[in-house]
Amino acid sequence: MKTKQLTITAMFIALTYVFTSFINIRLPIAANGGLVHLGNVPLFICAILFGKKSGAVAGGIGMGLFDLLSGWTSWAPFTLIICGLMGYVVGAITEKHHGFKYNLLAFVAACGIKIVGYYIAEVILYGNWLAPMTSIPGNLVQIGVASAIVIVIVEKLRVITYKIMPELATEA
Repeated sequence: MKTKQLTITAMFIALTYVFTSFINIRLPIAANGGLVHLGNVPLFICAILFGKKSGAVAGGIGMGLFDLLSGWTSWAPFTLIICGLMGYVVGAITEKHHGFKYNLLAFVAACGIKIVGYYIAEVILYGNWLAPMTSIPGNLVQIGVASAIVIVIVEKLRVITYKIMPELATEA
């Protein structure tokens, strides 16, 4: 990784952690707890603007750190994989294709990964096939809110990013 890319990825790891840690709501409806947070906002922005590798690392490590440092330790391995995969897929879909429809497709794919991934994780952790269903509404809200925020700002951020780092415009 180039120094600039490494620095950007590290910054997005930190942003993902902070947005997950400090901008969240615990869900009273989920049987196993649960959390709605805005950590997906920097994850999606990173993946869209800087690609699948940075998106995967920022998502997996940023949200995995949250789990490790805030009492959700048993979730950390699952989060590393699920959120890393979300970042990778969002980046893979949007790396070469820009615009609303590709961003939307990427968010739908990320939502599917999150729902299926955390459903499987809950089944493994709790040994129950029914209880994980209560987490699905929170996951939908989480991805929906993050998608709405990102869809409004990401193309404007892309223009600014390309002005600051023109080499990215030629790579995409």
